[in-house]
Amino acid sequence: MKKPTILFLVVILTFLTVSCSSDSSDDNMNQAAQTTVNDNVVAPEAKAIENDILDLINDYRIGKGLNPLNKRNIIKSQAFSHTEYMVNTNNVSHDNFNQRRAYLINNAGASYVSENVAYGFTSAETVVNAWINSDAHRENIEGNYAYFDISAEQNSQGDWYYTNIFVR
Repeated sequence: MKKPTILFLVVILTFLTVSCSSDSSDDNMNQAAQTTVNDNVVAPEAKAIENDILDLINDYRIGKGLNPLNKRNIIKSQAFSHTEYMVNTNNVSHDNFNQRRAYLINNAGASYVSENVAYGFTSAETVVNAWINSDAHRENIEGNYAYFDISAEQNSQGDWYYTNIFVR
């Protein structure tokens, strides 16, 4: 097989083997409501591809009669740290999701957190379309959330890794 065909198959296989992750914390809802919301975190400036992804997701949600979601730096900081982790380990995963979830519950007043991850897509349109065409990822995109943010980072070979976190 030619190299582009093999790369395409690897990307599709990787995407299909990586599911989305979500977890509620209704038990911690009262505790979360009592915490101070902290958006004074350091998050990198949004890249054009990240803004495009968020716009496409909101356009999709609006088209479905759902509320658009708002960005928050505290969510971006968690998405960024996980994307950097995936780049450094060269592995697309939801590793340490419960730590990100707990951080957002304790510091952003979240009661429900989910995430989509992806690898290898080269444009905002392709990654968003892939998530929409996956039942579990689409469920997160269409979920009852108020906030979201994303991190898209490239490894040294130029391959993109994505972490999109949704919060209610």
